[in-house]
Amino acid sequence: MAENRVEIAAGALVLVLALGFAAYAGKGMGLADGGDSYELRASFRSIQGVGLGSDVKLAGVKVGTLSELTLNPETYMADAVITVDRSVQLPSDSAILISSEGLLGGNYIELQPGGMPDYLAPGDEIEDTQGAVSLISLLMKFVSSKADSGSTGN
Repeated sequence: MAENRVEIAAGALVLVLALGFAAYAGKGMGLADGGDSYELRASFRSIQGVGLGSDVKLAGVKVGTLSELTLNPETYMADAVITVDRSVQLPSDSAILISSEGLLGGNYIELQPGGMPDYLAPGDEIEDTQGAVSLISLLMKFVSSKADSGSTGN
């Protein structure tokens, strides 16, 4: 009888720890505290390097996450929905872009506030977007331009 109580207590402890871990992981991904945030939309030509749960930063500080990502079949652009902390009010002419943390670092979504006196409302779309820049394509352009300038100089 005492063995059953010990087993039940151990099982309950494992269950509580699992639920606590799930709640912590959900909060870290921006799934909790829905009342403290709002959604904004944006369309990107390329959103390479980021995915669901990626950080949204303003001045290097995490203020939200990427919560939804779909391909628009009409425009062939990546339609993104970001969840932003309600304490962050963005001017209506703000920009959103894919940035890199460095040469070997990962990509994240960066918000650049504009200067208009009116603010984006929940559900609004950020019009000024800049997609991910491919390092490989930049290197190829650089090599190609160097090859072209070397062949015309002879």
